[in-house]
Amino acid sequence: MMRLSMSVAQSVADRLNYRHNGLVIAVAQDVSTKEVLMVAFMNREAVLKTLTTGYAHYWSTSRRKLWMKGEESGNVQEVEEFLIDCDADAVLIKVRQRGVACHEGYYTCFHNRATEGGLKPEGPRSPRPRSRNPPGRR
Repeated sequence: MMRLSMSVAQSVADRLNYRHNGLVIAVAQDVSTKEVLMVAFMNREAVLKTLTTGYAHYWSTSRRKLWMKGEESGNVQEVEEFLIDCDADAVLIKVRQRGVACHEGYYTCFHNRATEGGLKPEGPRSPRPRSRNPPGRR
């Protein structure tokens, strides 16, 4: 799991262009399968928390608060790599996903395929989308 010192994390955070109302776009990708798991937003605090703790943190635009992925469900994302795009307004976070990434119980949030018959969900759905080992309860 990747963890950076606060000084290095601040240097990385300073390089980002928070042009989306003070946010950057964050794409979470499974480090092993390369599957895109989810897209969210990060503010500077979320970037710093992610880089210094090794767990993905995001900014909820609906709840207007910082949150750690899996803080309630236990489905945490352990950060392995953190990459910044050429415009510095989006990041790719390569993670080890513990449990499912989607709040609907699918491994990825990108489980709806557009077909001639409409949207069709793909992949198995977990009957219980919570991880067995939530953080702080291991």
